[in-house]
Amino acid sequence: MKNKILLHLFLSFLVLTIYSCSNDNDDSMKLLKKVVETSEGGTAETTLYTYKGNQIVSMDGANKRTDFTYTEDLITKRVTQNKTNQLLETINYSYFEGKLVEVISLGKYRIKYVHDADKTVSYEKFSIASGNQQVKEFHGKLYFENENFIKDERILDNTASGTLIEYTVSFDYDAKYNPLYNIVGYKKLLDYNEEISSNNSLISTVITSVSKDDQITSSANFYTNSFKYDLDNYPIEQVSENSVATNGNGGYLKTEYYY
Repeated sequence: MKNKILLHLFLSFLVLTIYSCSNDNDDSMKLLKKVVETSEGGTAETTLYTYKGNQIVSMDGANKRTDFTYTEDLITKRVTQNKTNQLLETINYSYFEGKLVEVISLGKYRIKYVHDADKTVSYEKFSIASGNQQVKEFHGKLYFENENFIKDERILDNTASGTLIEYTVSFDYDAKYNPLYNIVGYKKLLDYNEEISSNNSLISTVITSVSKDDQITSSANFYTNSFKYDLDNYPIEQVSENSVATNGNGGYLKTEYYY
């Protein structure tokens, strides 16, 4: 009898310990609450993030607001409006067995994804012209490593006869936490590129190659980011060179993150 009581007390203690540790882990997962972007000219824009649990509800900036809709834990719709309530864009996301297979921006474009056996993702993008006619813009393949989006290789389809244009963008990462990664369903959004990665992009390399009349012309551009981090290894400040911000400001950009 005494042994049974001791066993019961031990199991109760074990359950409480596991529950406590689980709660501690949940509390350590940070969600981004505010972003302040400042351009080289000193123009600043603030974006506020709101959530329901770990599901994102909205991103609210000075000029526009984006609202998200979930089906269970998958983001299935994104609606962006400017501050005069004029609709800018509605994007619908479709999944199969939890993997993104289609993105449709109503009246603008459509992207189809195929998840390959080697864990790459093949895709095709079509623009939507008048009369709902679809024109293939480009096709390509996405590569991943250690939960990071590392490369996008694409070939343009809507080019002049005899011209081949290839475009590749690749990313190098730090080993710190991406401030967006804890948002439920966010890492499924393949159209968000490096934003869906578990870490933060330090260098992005863009290579463009044009082949015409047996001549090949190539160009390469490099975009760098430097970060400051808090004690939990989340970025609190990012400085970007030659970037284009969401507010339209180019060149030098400082981004501050608040949790």
